[in-house]
Amino acid sequence: MRTMKTTALLLSAALLAPGVAFAQETIKIGVTQPLTGAVAASGNYVANGARVAEEVVNANGGVLGKKIQLIIEDNKSNPKEAVASAEKLIVRDKVPVLMGAWSSTFTLAVMPKLVEYGVPMVVETSSSTKITTSGNPWVFRIAPTSAMEAKSFAEKLDHFQPAIQKADFLAVNNDFGRGSADEFRKMLQAKGVKIGVTETMAPEATDLSAQLSSIKQSGGDTLFVTTGVEQITLILKQAAELRLPHRIITNGGSSSPDQLIAQAGAAADGGYFTLFFAPWFPEKAVHPTVAKTFVDGWNKKGYDFAGLTEGYRGFDGIMTIVEAIKTAGKAEPQAIRDALWTVKLDGVNGDIAFKKDGPEGKESGQNEANVYVVQVKDGKVTMP
Repeated sequence: MRTMKTTALLLSAALLAPGVAFAQETIKIGVTQPLTGAVAASGNYVANGARVAEEVVNANGGVLGKKIQLIIEDNKSNPKEAVASAEKLIVRDKVPVLMGAWSSTFTLAVMPKLVEYGVPMVVETSSSTKITTSGNPWVFRIAPTSAMEAKSFAEKLDHFQPAIQKADFLAVNNDFGRGSADEFRKMLQAKGVKIGVTETMAPEATDLSAQLSSIKQSGGDTLFVTTGVEQITLILKQAAELRLPHRIITNGGSSSPDQLIAQAGAAADGGYFTLFFAPWFPEKAVHPTVAKTFVDGWNKKGYDFAGLTEGYRGFDGIMTIVEAIKTAGKAEPQAIRDALWTVKLDGVNGDIAFKKDGPEGKESGQNEANVYVVQVKDGKVTMP
């Protein structure tokens, strides 16, 4: 009987050994994104971009002699689930670094866990200023803040003909939407633009007729919209049905114009969209070779072209983490955090490097990102 038990134990150990060896031979990177729920389209695009980076890195020998292994969790477009997914990645999967969590609301919810467990996170999308000013030294954001985006947009105001004279706002009612509307409103006021009404909507709302009717009555000429691509599609369609006279401009970089053309049809025509990567014009990227590597990797996997405008975030986020691990010389949280301060990387969006933002001694890292504006004309994306 003892011999049989010993044999069984040895067999179990042999069966488990490959899994243990695999874990030791890879460097884990945790990713939390909304793969289901209200903003699932964007979350899946970012996750796919991360997968492209994983393949590129591993095809080139990995990092520190090991392959990287992404562990991707679904935060279900919910802040509580975002916290649960991050804690699972840290505690159960033992990841030394995270990327996430798309929405500012999700990211702000996760941030206390980074401090509790001492694990850094590269923020690839969230734009709320609070993320880097709240005093969390484990946060490093490659996306621009809403204030940065508004400042960059101000430089393009003269390009709009006829000029923007009175602006209204329609924003998703969360940190992302409210923060963006606030920053753009302040910027436009400083430029002498009159401000009309500001309407908000729940992330899951599908009938925006009440908000759009209020906006129609304001007498404005331009509507700034902040939300994910799913709601933008609905807004474009419903605005066309109501014959809204406004020029529509989306901000936040989550519009995916090709998806809007496919889903909203003619209602997307004439719209302007702020983006942080314009895949139709990779030659205009700051680093065209990097942009081409990303686009080629995306196409090789057969992913939808429409997702490139968001997918780049996942690619740049993972490449930033890999560069930090390489510099650190080991895949340990504190070492990775220290190394993130020294990262200088050519990204799809542009140069990636972090400056300090927030209270002294508890600064977060903030990258200075690039902003592009594109327009849909006759069913095609153009750069005005």
